[in-house]
Amino acid sequence: MLDAGYWILVASIQYLESSIQKTIKMKYHLFLLLLLLACTPQKSEDITTVEKLKLEDIQLENLDGKAVDLKQFKGKTIFINFWATWCKPCLQEMPSIEKAMQQFENGEVVFLFPSNETTEEIIAFKNRRNFPFEYVQVKNLEVLNFYALPATLIFNPEGELIFSEMGMRDWSTPENIAQILNGY
Repeated sequence: MLDAGYWILVASIQYLESSIQKTIKMKYHLFLLLLLLACTPQKSEDITTVEKLKLEDIQLENLDGKAVDLKQFKGKTIFINFWATWCKPCLQEMPSIEKAMQQFENGEVVFLFPSNETTEEIIAFKNRRNFPFEYVQVKNLEVLNFYALPATLIFNPEGELIFSEMGMRDWSTPENIAQILNGY
């Protein structure tokens, strides 16, 4: 017959195993929550609550490693959509942006698609997908203070930020086509 000490030891081991399993589950759920929050569709933010960025605050390079001077687009509206290959809302939004681009084939709007991933990752994505986008690499994403992707900035022809949003939307609707041109 086993003594009481043995049963106390067995109960203690079972308790520890249960505690460890709960801790692992909690950490796993916390990880999933953080991952979900990092790439979740968000509602539009009022421009007054978003730090006012200037074109020169954004550092971009083309896929050949040459700096992109955003001043070259003076006189045009600039639509900048920050994205990542791992961001599901980013990928879901892309077909609607492609449709919106077709409304502006006259060149009045410049569409740029920066990612902070490596050039190789961006090129591999570009080769797998059939989007006619101008992919670029952002060199200072951390200073832009985005807390979610996709993130879209629209600058008017004078270079002033007129729209800022973190989260996806259907850019092909008539209301959002107007948003691209007017910022509201």
